[in-house]
Amino acid sequence: MKIPLTYLVPILAVFSCTNPDKLTFEPVNMDGGQCPSCPEVSVSIPKAVEKAKINTTINNALEEEVISILTFDDEIEAFDIDGAIQSFKNGFLELKKMYPDETINWEAKIDATIAYEDKKKLTIELNSYLFTGGAHGYGTTSFMNFDKKKGVELENWELFKDNQDFLIFAEIKFRSQEKIPQGNPINSTGFMFENEGFYLPENIGFTEEGIQLHYNQYEVASYADGPIILTLPYDEVKKYLTLTTKS
Repeated sequence: MKIPLTYLVPILAVFSCTNPDKLTFEPVNMDGGQCPSCPEVSVSIPKAVEKAKINTTINNALEEEVISILTFDDEIEAFDIDGAIQSFKNGFLELKKMYPDETINWEAKIDATIAYEDKKKLTIELNSYLFTGGAHGYGTTSFMNFDKKKGVELENWELFKDNQDFLIFAEIKFRSQEKIPQGNPINSTGFMFENEGFYLPENIGFTEEGIQLHYNQYEVASYADGPIILTLPYDEVKKYLTLTTKS
């Protein structure tokens, strides 16, 4: 039997009253309901509430990201977060049927927050943690960048005027932070960049401190090393950006 989700929507905070450059969001919290034999699932994401192209883009992109994280049952095509949570639960219950005495309870936690916003752009940081058995769970951080004026989500390559120029700059900063001599191979101190060459992470986002390059666990280092994070101040990177920002 399908377990209804719990929607907890606190009183709307109308940010536009104090800052017209910022969008209005309301928090949406969802879970998998109460079930002793079901996995623990919680989703907390912001929802843009005004009628505008950028708001639709943000909400759709967030929903698609959550669905992709939670979908485990190939027999259920999830069209919304409700269906994705059910897919995750089904994946666990099917495994428990096959191995009733060996299956440890699964867990999924997804939390998204506004990492940065100005009148031109917005960045959402989405953190997820999944445990589906094994020695440990796996946590990831992803960034979603939006051009508010055009109403579109931006790919990483669209963030910079010249991606090659920024790549060269980022490698210099990365080597400096991680104490890798400039003349040595990028993996000489234990990193695991494929093909022995530096590259940007899958997740790049605007934060209050600067542009953050976020390498998740396993992306360029071992699980034990945790995520590798490089934050570049805006006064150092503004000349590379396609969308200007504060310095």
